[in-house]
Amino acid sequence: MVQPAPRGVRGRVRPPGDKAISHRYALLAALADGRSEIRGYSTGGDCASTVHCLRGLGVTIEEVGRDASGLTLSITGRGLGGLVAPDDVLDAGNSGSTMRMMSGILSAHPFQTTITGDDSLRRRPMRRVIVPLERMGARIGSEEGRPPLSIQGTSAIHPIEFSPEVPSAQVKTAVLLAGLHGDGITTVHEPLATRDHTERALHTFGVRVEARGRSVSVRGGQRLVGGRLEVPGDISSAAFWMVAAASLPGSEIVIESVGVNPTRTGIIEVLRRLGAVVEVDADVSNVGEPIGTIRIRHGALGGTVIEPSEVPGVIDELPVLGALATHGGELRVTGAQELRVKESDRISALADGLRRMGADIDELPDGFHVRGSRRLRGGEVDARNDHRLAMAFAVAALGASGPTTIHDAGAAAVSYPEFFAVLESLRA
Repeated sequence: MVQPAPRGVRGRVRPPGDKAISHRYALLAALADGRSEIRGYSTGGDCASTVHCLRGLGVTIEEVGRDASGLTLSITGRGLGGLVAPDDVLDAGNSGSTMRMMSGILSAHPFQTTITGDDSLRRRPMRRVIVPLERMGARIGSEEGRPPLSIQGTSAIHPIEFSPEVPSAQVKTAVLLAGLHGDGITTVHEPLATRDHTERALHTFGVRVEARGRSVSVRGGQRLVGGRLEVPGDISSAAFWMVAAASLPGSEIVIESVGVNPTRTGIIEVLRRLGAVVEVDADVSNVGEPIGTIRIRHGALGGTVIEPSEVPGVIDELPVLGALATHGGELRVTGAQELRVKESDRISALADGLRRMGADIDELPDGFHVRGSRRLRGGEVDARNDHRLAMAFAVAALGASGPTTIHDAGAAAVSYPEFFAVLESLRA
């Protein structure tokens, strides 16, 4: 149960290691020559699924430390093409990132692998990654385009030029990782720019990547070199504290050691348009991922529209931005039909949950429209086993007039196991 926070929220936070970067560093470390040490690896369940699957493919991974920034992992790489056939089915849990990106790697290894997941993941579409990987030479069986996937890989991956219909950093990554094992140049032409963590990570591991506009290319056969890496704090997790501070009068939160990669900071511009006061002090880490400090204070909330061209840059933050608008602002989102095939139908589930709390919200075919014309009253909502909805409802609940019970709130552990403990620590 989440109680209102009538005096707002204040404090300093170091968010957990970035989930998207953690996945990529672990996958590339497994393909590298030599040992890699990754500090700040996400403690969330999704990233644990990637580690579990890599161990099943013969990769030696040791947890050698843990602190406020996350886990420290030691990964001994097996070299390009060096993974071994698993003894059993690989389980990606709730992690679509694990399944999609690992499918690219598995497609380039000449053995058969079955990779599955929980009930939620088995309902999620995978055809968008199956199509290009089959063009590259893999054979992939599925349940009408959904998991489990049975992947017969090949040692003769064909380089391709691929233009996905839907912008997806995970699909881009799967194709590039498969192409890394081929002979020739593989190129992905994106319809809209997506996060560039894979390109940065490949460079960090010694791989030359060519990026021109919205096209990214990699030449196969390049060896990866292990090393020491630091995962910045996850801005998608930090978004919940940014919105909490923006929502409630008298609030101010400082977020430390957080990733401020320009392909992930769209939420900052949206928050400023909605009236929040946001200051960013950015630095660049030695691994090419910008890291900085974000200070955010409450300001008079207004209204804004998120256009389809902006959606890829804030796709993970849209539920909590919807929660922000319930506190007195107004937000209209279109072009976000991708939300319907996440861990839940996030458009329908968000609209239903906020409406049960008393919000004025319309569900659109490809988004939603929230008007903060009345104060939330609280109530009972269902997070539908979706981590981002569980946390978004909790942030919305802080400004309600009464308590809110969130069913399936434990789903937050998928990306942010410490979320509710940190929430309590920030109450003013």
